[in-house]
Amino acid sequence: MQIIIIRFILGICFLQLAGCAPMQHYPKSDHYDGSRFFNPADPAGNSLWDGLKVLFAFDFAHWPDQVDNAPALHLHDKLAGDEVAITFVNHASVLIQTEHMNLLTDPVWSERVSPLSWIGPKRHRQPGIAFADLPKIDVVIISHNHYDHMDLDTLKQLEERFHPLFFVPLGNKKLLEDNGVTQVVELDWWQSHPLASGVKLSLTPAAHFSGRGLFDRDRSLWGSYHLSFNGHSLYFGGDTAYSPHFKAIQERFGPPDIALLPIGAFEPRWFMKQVHIDPAEAVQAHLDLGARQSIGMHFGTFQLTNESIGQPVKDLQSALQNKKVMASEFAVLGEGSTTRFKLKSATVLSQAE
Repeated sequence: MQIIIIRFILGICFLQLAGCAPMQHYPKSDHYDGSRFFNPADPAGNSLWDGLKVLFAFDFAHWPDQVDNAPALHLHDKLAGDEVAITFVNHASVLIQTEHMNLLTDPVWSERVSPLSWIGPKRHRQPGIAFADLPKIDVVIISHNHYDHMDLDTLKQLEERFHPLFFVPLGNKKLLEDNGVTQVVELDWWQSHPLASGVKLSLTPAAHFSGRGLFDRDRSLWGSYHLSFNGHSLYFGGDTAYSPHFKAIQERFGPPDIALLPIGAFEPRWFMKQVHIDPAEAVQAHLDLGARQSIGMHFGTFQLTNESIGQPVKDLQSALQNKKVMASEFAVLGEGSTTRFKLKSATVLSQAE
């Protein structure tokens, strides 16, 4: 019975059956038809029939109930202007620290990522940073509204404790404001917002979809983010399939010093290829971006798809060898271990032991 319920929840999360939920309207563009958002490189995406078939194609590998972290946190070290500290929380939640700012990506501290608190994908690994141990958070960026990326309970806690500035793609601002979040900036692809002198955050494309219920499929936008500061740059890939957008981002902004790229939740490939890159495509995205250093994310926390808990990292190592990319250029960080990078060269200065 639980498998049937899980498949129903996955159906809500992945299908998001078309409907007529009220929404804001925006000017038509190459990714918005006046009613719904779409991916320019693949406007159709998976069909409803594909979505129905995949509910019965999931064949989950066994994951351990709980995997322990070995945190080695250094969240209050002083950083120079050309340094950044990266702490992988887990899934797509990453703490990025620069000389003057602490930024969180897609923060999720809840036990489940589901519209229901009692069922749905549950943590197999606790966050690498306890919520109580977070340093002051200045900026929160959210890639899209799926439950494993937009966790309203966590966002409300961040609002109450830190009152940070939140960034969301088009169509998501009202949901946050309805939940008590007060400083929300909504962006379209390629729009930018200044954060401080010489610091700019831009929403960049991704190839994905959106929806939190039965009737809001693609009513809000999804995206990735590019952060530039003091001549340096970081890229957060969000949730995405492989598409020409990686090359387009490199052409517009140049190679990022560090790119955070998803490597997990990719099987069965015939279906997930439309929404998630696999490790081989993540390596190609690294090359398309011209990133000096990439870091893997979006794996090993919530069992959303078929692959085993260790398969993303194993497949990444194989893909790097196949593409003749040095393993040091595409790192996998331990949850709760703070790694300090010197930008431009993206040299690892220190890694917590």
